[in-house]
Amino acid sequence: MEKIVKQIQLLTLIIILISTVIAIGSELYQMFKINRVTLADLLLLFLYLEVLAMVRVFWESQSIQITLPLFIAITALSRFIILQGKSINPEILVYEAGAILLIALAILVLRFRNSPIVGLNKKKTNTSKK
Repeated sequence: MEKIVKQIQLLTLIIILISTVIAIGSELYQMFKINRVTLADLLLLFLYLEVLAMVRVFWESQSIQITLPLFIAITALSRFIILQGKSINPEILVYEAGAILLIALAILVLRFRNSPIVGLNKKKTNTSKK
């Protein structure tokens, strides 16, 4: 059963890889067609790049670090805010900016959780002698 699930994961990963490459090609074609590149286009390409990085990491290690989807979420929220432009309600922008900050804080906590500065990974040792 485990082998079947692993094969399904790898097949799905290949589908995601092919779909992402097609989406990158389509986005580049659209940019060249209209002869214009916007910040939203660049952020979309970064999203695709992060998806490709996640595919690579999963292919190599058979696991996904939580930071990669968080990076994708930050980029997607940023792109959404830029696409909404000035037509969006300022209150909603505050909530979206708050969401980006929370995700960034989660990334920092995950990155530094094993740091000796934070000390979350330290195990207590018994230093008393018998």
